[in-house]
Amino acid sequence: MHIDFAPPSNGAYNNAGSSRQLANYMEHEDLERMEKGIYTEGFFNLTDDNIYKSKVIKDIDTNIGQLLKTDAKFFAIHVSPSESELRVMGNTEQEQAEAMKRYIREVFISEYANNFNKGLSEADIKFYGKIHFNRSRSDNKLNMHCHLIVSRKDQVNKKKLSPLTNHKNTKKGTVTGGFDRVNLFKQAEQGFDKLFNYNRQQTESFDYYNTMKNSSISEQLEIQNQNFTGEKKKERFQSGEKENNISCNLDSKQDNKYSNNQQNNSGGDSLLSIFSLDDNNNYDVTLAEELQVQKRKKKKQRGIRR
Repeated sequence: MHIDFAPPSNGAYNNAGSSRQLANYMEHEDLERMEKGIYTEGFFNLTDDNIYKSKVIKDIDTNIGQLLKTDAKFFAIHVSPSESELRVMGNTEQEQAEAMKRYIREVFISEYANNFNKGLSEADIKFYGKIHFNRSRSDNKLNMHCHLIVSRKDQVNKKKLSPLTNHKNTKKGTVTGGFDRVNLFKQAEQGFDKLFNYNRQQTESFDYYNTMKNSSISEQLEIQNQNFTGEKKKERFQSGEKENNISCNLDSKQDNKYSNNQQNNSGGDSLLSIFSLDDNNNYDVTLAEELQVQKRKKKKQRGIRR
């Protein structure tokens, strides 16, 4: 799962003024899809779907109490699942889009609110999302992702909320609370795995990516070694399963052979006749043969003493 906060710019991501440019950009894919007769997804928030763009712009642009002219009024966030993550979210674009909205509402916005450390919940966050299905610079077959426009102020237009602050859970000073982006990425990833029962490999985890990008060479080698060791354990486990299956098949053949011998030698003095199969037909022929050899040796030894 790739999550990033778009840096402010002079174009669509200029967040010091109106949100109109960003809202227009978020709709850029719709016209092309409608011309092809492909369905489109409207704007959505925590509770509603198919919200008009005009409402989005008005709602974001009027929720700016006590903000200065040059202050950020909103933030743009991109949430982009990988191809393997998208496959567990659904088989069609529509299924994946519904799953994405569910993830944003139930996991991402909740974790976004929690990471301000101000006792906020998802209901306190004013945001609008828009699903995109294509990514022009990608060669992936599946490219669905979500654009979010999140107000700088909370729902009641009182608290300033900036996910780009460098403060983290501060208790004193002019800024209290702060925002922990690293923790957000981890919690959002774990929430995804739990929501969709996704078996995430170590190499696609945020911790692995973060270590490989920002840590020392020794730390990178350590996590690579952990991944290598994990793969080897998995290979040994799978190999052990195969060996067990082979062993079970051999045991089954031996059991059948013993059963036939029992029928052919029902009146004989074979040592095998004194062993009985249990209810699960779990009989150790090798052990029986060893005991038979030992018995023969004892008879020879008795003969020598005489």
